[in-house]
Amino acid sequence: MQVDDIKEGFEIFLADGEPPFGAVREVAPFGRRELVVYIENAGDFAIPFEAVRAVHLGKVIVNRHLLDPRLRDAIGHAHDAEDPNYEA
Repeated sequence: MQVDDIKEGFEIFLADGEPPFGAVREVAPFGRRELVVYIENAGDFAIPFEAVRAVHLGKVIVNRHLLDPRLRDAIGHAHDAEDPNYEA
């Protein structure tokens, strides 16, 4: 995994095939080894580089077991405000 491959705006996933739960806002802010990501309905969170499993096609896949418990809780509620009856 190349951290240099991660760009602002890339979507964040727990696994391929699952819906994204957020998007990258910053990569290595102030030289820290982390991503700042925006999580719907929760705000900004830091994800350590060590939690990134893969980067491809504008996607960042992370290991849920290496995430802070507060972040895991926020991910669980990222889509709560969506209307399940809405069709695009």
